Amino acid sequence: MSARAIVVTLDACGVGALPDAADYGDEGASTLAHLADAVGGLELPTLGALGLGAIMPIAGLSANTASAVYGRLAPSGPGKDSATGHWELMGCPAPVAPPTYPDGFPDDVLAAIEEATGASFCCNRPYNGLAAIDDYGAHHLATGELILYTSQDSVLQVAAHVHVVSEDELRATCKAIRSVMHGRHAIGRVIARPFTGAEGAFERTSGRRDFTVEPPGRTYLDALGEAGVEVHGVGKIRDLFAGRGVSEHHPAAGNAEALAATTGLLADLDAGLVFTNLIDTDQVFGHRKDVEGFHAALREIDLAVEGWLAHLRAGDLLILTADHGCDPAAPHTDHTREHVPLLAVASGLEPRRHDGAMADVGATVHRWLTGGEAGDLPGTSFA
Repeated sequence: MSARAIVVTLDACGVGALPDAADYGDEGASTLAHLADAVGGLELPTLGALGLGAIMPIAGLSANTASAVYGRLAPSGPGKDSATGHWELMGCPAPVAPPTYPDGFPDDVLAAIEEATGASFCCNRPYNGLAAIDDYGAHHLATGELILYTSQDSVLQVAAHVHVVSEDELRATCKAIRSVMHGRHAIGRVIARPFTGAEGAFERTSGRRDFTVEPPGRTYLDALGEAGVEVHGVGKIRDLFAGRGVSEHHPAAGNAEALAATTGLLADLDAGLVFTNLIDTDQVFGHRKDVEGFHAALREIDLAVEGWLAHLRAGDLLILTADHGCDPAAPHTDHTREHVPLLAVASGLEPRRHDGAMADVGATVHRWLTGGEAGDLPGTSFA
């Protein structure tokens, strides 16, 4: 039977500050450890048995249990965004940190996006996304101005009520913005954020779409495609790589759909890579500092992983990791600059600790699925 690899990114589940975290305002960040402290210990029997608690001290998890390859991985490039994190996993670190806009977008950028879209904008400052629609939603409904905001991360977000701008129109607007955000303004992601509801009860829809700048170089996804290996992207994987290297896109608005799609692919696929992003731990709970919701989402993932492990074939490799942190104890609501966890399971793969580069994930997957190396890409295989 042909080889398969499954890489699942538990979005924002960092495991301890990187050496340069203080440069990002994230000194001492440790998402899973601080989450565990906040909820009185994590209840994750499957992930705990694989070795999550052996990576670092995490309340509720044993430090002496590991049935998988486990460890911490670090990026070699700058940034703490979902796009740069996923690029790192696939062997393409960003050469420079993508631009951020702590004072909002300057006049020349605002003029360029107004010309590209024909729209007018309000807000234009760093803002929590939910607060942005609460504070500017009524103005938006009255004037038609779209709500433009950013954060500590390299993102340009546009929110609009579906009764003012349809979800398709909002995505077209963001695609037009993406086309002019290049050069020194090559922001990591332009994000469409549709919402609905009445004033005082605005709610985001599931129609979010990310328009990501292309990876700055070749990735292991490109190398797999060149080798004739199919890559199935679940959730926002396609968007994070601007479509490059993803042969089949499986949309998922949240974890429930992404977990179901991954389970379905494991049942149906004979070969190839399944690359899944589980977004709720970041988008729904991490940025909102909802520790109980974050923990509940992890428990749902834990249960799904239990099912996956029971159905792994002899030629399967399952890797669980993350892209960055989103520490609930941080003094802000943005991503945190952290190591990411590694848990890897396959027939014949002996439990041991492996600390290394995030690119080791891509290198391992490439070797597992092709039997060879992609010599121009970084990373060391651990399987």
